[in-house]
Amino acid sequence: MRLYFENPVGRVLEHPHGYALVQYAEGPRDFATFQALLTHTHQLLRRHGWHKILADQRYITTFTAEEQQWVANYWLERSAQDGYELYGAVLVSGERLAHLPPDALADTLHQQSALRYRLFATEDEATAWLLQLP
Repeated sequence: MRLYFENPVGRVLEHPHGYALVQYAEGPRDFATFQALLTHTHQLLRRHGWHKILADQRYITTFTAEEQQWVANYWLERSAQDGYELYGAVLVSGERLAHLPPDALADTLHQQSALRYRLFATEDEATAWLLQLP
């Protein structure tokens, strides 16, 4: 894997199997630094024509309302307007998975704008799912 971008919020790696690996760091985040991480992720995906992301969110605090709104209204909306569908395998901690409602763990894809994603407890499961996608 090759490091593409890194800042205090996390790092973005180019995975040799054709997806972006986003590893979020522990600790507080400032909004501008969060935006920079996802902007670079978007640029990496477009540069290679990739449509897959493995987002490791096991060690971060819940996204703020401002972060969620920016992701939905800017980052994902930009992809949707371009007809650019994204697939995300999201790694979350076992503790966080245990607190999710059962329908969040269903075997169907969750969809938000241009992003279709599934939650996983292990990187092996997440990777296997991404690799079977077109």
